[in-house]
Amino acid sequence: MISTHLSPTRLKPPPPPPSSSSPIHHLPLLRRNRHHSNSKPISTPAAAASPSDLLASVESVASAASVLAAIVLVHESGHFVAATSRGIHVSQFSVGFGPALARFRLGPVEYALRAIPLGGYVGFPDDDPDSGFSPDDPDLLRNRPVPDRLLVVSAGVAANLLFAFLIVYAQALTVGVPVQAQLPGVLVPEVLPGSAAARAGLLPGDVILSVPGLAPDPSVPVLVDLIKASPNKDVSVTVSRFGKEAGDRRSIDLTLVPDTSVDGTGRIGVQLSPNFRVTRVHPNNLAEATVLALREYTALSGTVLDGLRQTFLNFSQTAEKVSGPVAIIAVGAEVARSSAEGLFQFAAVINLNLAAINLLPLPALDGGTLALILLEAARGGRKIPREIEQRIMSSGILVVLMVGMFLIVRDTLNLDFIKDIL
Repeated sequence: MISTHLSPTRLKPPPPPPSSSSPIHHLPLLRRNRHHSNSKPISTPAAAASPSDLLASVESVASAASVLAAIVLVHESGHFVAATSRGIHVSQFSVGFGPALARFRLGPVEYALRAIPLGGYVGFPDDDPDSGFSPDDPDLLRNRPVPDRLLVVSAGVAANLLFAFLIVYAQALTVGVPVQAQLPGVLVPEVLPGSAAARAGLLPGDVILSVPGLAPDPSVPVLVDLIKASPNKDVSVTVSRFGKEAGDRRSIDLTLVPDTSVDGTGRIGVQLSPNFRVTRVHPNNLAEATVLALREYTALSGTVLDGLRQTFLNFSQTAEKVSGPVAIIAVGAEVARSSAEGLFQFAAVINLNLAAINLLPLPALDGGTLALILLEAARGGRKIPREIEQRIMSSGILVVLMVGMFLIVRDTLNLDFIKDIL
């Protein structure tokens, strides 16, 4: 199944938003409910999209869909190559599930593109009575020793991990790798109109340099705690702001008076993030490119793993961030529209997500199959009864399809043009 914990802002081309390395902390603020009254919102006719805009949108969606299809293809190719290289019989190679949109046969293998874009699979003739193979054929996957089966099942994840690194390496060689340099202060990317911060004169783009009584160069968590603890109290801050001339910055002293939220804590209605500058580093040689690629690959892997960890530890709060193929393509299209360079990180992040999710010990995922093989090894090679194994995997496939269809429907309904229609 293709599902992942997506942070769309992490995928935008540089300069990336603050969430690419540190979480953005939102101070409590009152958000306006778009449908809080019976009155209908006043709408103005939207300008018709030009043919060039429509073409650009189609191209960006096609680019994102192509990246996603390529990632699935790489994953399944890992299983396929591992199996065929060991002489194991393979009967099917499929991208997608459900009815076949296109298919052809090459030798003993049927290749197919299917209608439901939730992943793909490599089929083995182990349980096909019409395959022509004897049930005790040593080249059937189920009859192979544990190491061979572990190799075949884990090869898809290994292929995605390798592909992700190659993508990052290609990024380093072509467009360069984004590198962040930490700057003093805390950046204010957004100020809610009418909020306490706006009334005090704080503007988007300001950098909070200091707060009396706090250590120099305050951090985001420290400022958040201070504001929450200071409802209706004066909070003096020194901010740096761009002047009228390019590159000119000046310091301004402001006094914030946080409003009181419903839980009694203070709020000023801003978004805060660490202040840093992003530059692209272009390697001078292959050795330097390798170092930069490894560093970026490690950072992206950490981001993916941390996102998945947060999803499972705080599932009720983060479940809405689990995205299916529709949302993934939508994010990829946004990245492609912004800059083709962003597709490098989009492809790398989705590869890493797919690899991590497939390692989860759940039925119908590679991790579930690996768990069953390892259980067999722990039992001294005694196989799990075939009927039990099939029931486990069948129930897992059913759950995967149900979750996948739910994600497709939910993500489709969340698309902007669908919301406009509804």
